[in-house]
Amino acid sequence: MGSAVLAEAIHAIRDWSVTDAKERRTPKTAEAFGSLVFNDEVQQARLPKPVYHALRRTITHGVPLDVSVADAIAAAMKEWAVEHGATHYTHWFQPLTGITAEKHDSFLQPTNDGQAVLEFSGKELIRGEPDASSFPSGGMRSTFEARGYTAWDPTSPPWLLYSGGSVTLVIPTAFVSWTGEALDKKTPLLRSMEALSKQAVRVLKLFGSTAERVVTTCGPEQEYFLIDRYFYLSRPDLINAGRTLFGAKPPKGQELEDQYFGAIPDRVMAFMSEVESELYKVGVPVKTRHNEVAPSQYEIAPVFENANVATDHQMMTMETMRRAAPKYGLACLLHEKPFAGVNGSGKHLNWSISDDEGHNLLSPGANPHDNMQFLVFCMAVLRAVNKWQGLLRASIASAGNDHRLGANEAPPAIISVFLGDMLTDIFEQIEKGGAKSTKHGGELDTGVLVLPKLPRDAGDRNRTSPFAFTGNKFEFRAVSSNQSIAYPNIALNVAVTESLDYMVTELEKATKGGKSLEKAVAELLQKVIKENKGIIFNGNNYSKEWEKEAGKRGLLNFKNTVDALPQLISKDAVGIFEKYKVLNEREVHARYDVMVETYNKTVNVEGQLMVLMANRYILPAALEYQKRVADSVAAVKSVGGKSVEGKKTLDRLTAMTDDFKRRTDKLQHELEHEGNGDAVKHAKHYRDTVIPAMAALREAGDELEVVIPHELWPLATYREMLFIK
Repeated sequence: MGSAVLAEAIHAIRDWSVTDAKERRTPKTAEAFGSLVFNDEVQQARLPKPVYHALRRTITHGVPLDVSVADAIAAAMKEWAVEHGATHYTHWFQPLTGITAEKHDSFLQPTNDGQAVLEFSGKELIRGEPDASSFPSGGMRSTFEARGYTAWDPTSPPWLLYSGGSVTLVIPTAFVSWTGEALDKKTPLLRSMEALSKQAVRVLKLFGSTAERVVTTCGPEQEYFLIDRYFYLSRPDLINAGRTLFGAKPPKGQELEDQYFGAIPDRVMAFMSEVESELYKVGVPVKTRHNEVAPSQYEIAPVFENANVATDHQMMTMETMRRAAPKYGLACLLHEKPFAGVNGSGKHLNWSISDDEGHNLLSPGANPHDNMQFLVFCMAVLRAVNKWQGLLRASIASAGNDHRLGANEAPPAIISVFLGDMLTDIFEQIEKGGAKSTKHGGELDTGVLVLPKLPRDAGDRNRTSPFAFTGNKFEFRAVSSNQSIAYPNIALNVAVTESLDYMVTELEKATKGGKSLEKAVAELLQKVIKENKGIIFNGNNYSKEWEKEAGKRGLLNFKNTVDALPQLISKDAVGIFEKYKVLNEREVHARYDVMVETYNKTVNVEGQLMVLMANRYILPAALEYQKRVADSVAAVKSVGGKSVEGKKTLDRLTAMTDDFKRRTDKLQHELEHEGNGDAVKHAKHYRDTVIPAMAALREAGDELEVVIPHELWPLATYREMLFIK
């Protein structure tokens, strides 16, 4: 079977041509960008001026839409969509499953005279009602309570989906229950953005700004693998679990580092080009593509957008990649660790904050006043990461990410902040009372004698840091490749909101008490850096020395999901979610319950799949090879010979096969644990017993792979999947 699959893959790759790919693609031109989006340009052209201005007020200032305005928007949107061939519309939302959901409704409405018309009302635009009973809710609702509502997010523009010969108007929405509780990831994200805006505007007012709104912005870098589809379809583990549960280390992995930033193979380039073309048309501003470190690993990255739009676009990016890959005989793998022994995939979340006047608040300004403001916002983020490191760690916790975090290709499970030598030196001087900085590279004057001058370049990058300052943004590198960026965005927004609230409240007290803003800022920064400097680490986060040092500093080190998730429902975490009206206590606990349940189900699926593959694929191959060797030994003996090496091979193979079967039975036994209905107890059993049993079985299976002949081995191997392109 292995040889047949390999032959099919090689044949397909040999005969593959870029001709069809060229015919499918749309040129990536400025005119094509956003051509399938009901964007600002289309809105201006099609909406009456009063309606357009009302919609812009909703988008920029959060003003609720009037029903009559919604009707006018819906009519224009339907007309535009139908002109492009749309027959249906869908409220597209992001439930707690981790993927997107959609229910398609036709524009067609029957009339009393037996005819039909195309209709789409403001009510249908603003609100939908999909069946909510089968979506995970963490206990917020019973399965027999099916009512759920989707609510249009006007800040994220609708677009047209071309799929399977059909055109559908896609309307980004939030998803809530009949009681108003959030059943999705977008609702708390939007709430967290509002909460942060409120506190950030308070800070800006102190500095004399006229800004009325602040948004969080982000640009997630997406890593992924591409392998030949023949190989993918020959691997039950890739199909059902997204990662290989067996697979011996190949003779060549990523040791030579020759994949990184190397020439992109033709077939991969054709895939990338189609993905980019499709994303351009729906307004996703993808900009960067390149080979990543591991063989057959690649990356795509967009420019910055508002966080809720970027979250929508990131989900669209993953869906587009999955859809496009089969057209080129490829499979797109978005699991955090599809292949053991080589780098896994992350989703580096570049995060920043900007006001409605176009200023990046994490970028040092051109004058002393702006630089002082930058220090306040930068310090607020630093304090937020330190105080809420547990919450940030929980936001990126999953069974898949457990395979990646802490390995020598990803940030460790310890959350720390990289500032760079020069910015670190600035904060050290602040702590000392404002001694002049000894670091150079160009300086920016703060205009405050007790504060040192700021460097123009904050420093080099640190790829081992889980949270790094990179000049005008922070890069949260621990986010996993297949997760929605909503949770880490929400966690960051809430943490920074609390920190800004604390800092601006202290500054308001000081200035009302008669202190100058400059003196109040200097004293507050000095206090906050003393309390939070332990979170700063500019060295090698992979080193054992750092793990020991982090322990001395009191930093948290949750090495797995089961340990990390309780941070989400700590008293303090629930408190800030409720204080800033992002999630109530029930909604927070529901997300914790869903994440624990997802962990359990993921590990259970993988464990059951390993047992199946062991018994149906690997064990029969081992027994067949054992029979061949035994027949060979018997044949030699029958003619009076003595097969010494044959007997040794047979004995070794028999022992390996028996051991493999014992480990298979051991795993199967551990998977029968019920936990008495206690999900947390069940999760701990999976962590402490099932996962080690899976690792032991994999070790035995991988040992068999390297001794069983290729024509008998039933699975595509790493040396084939990773290097035949």
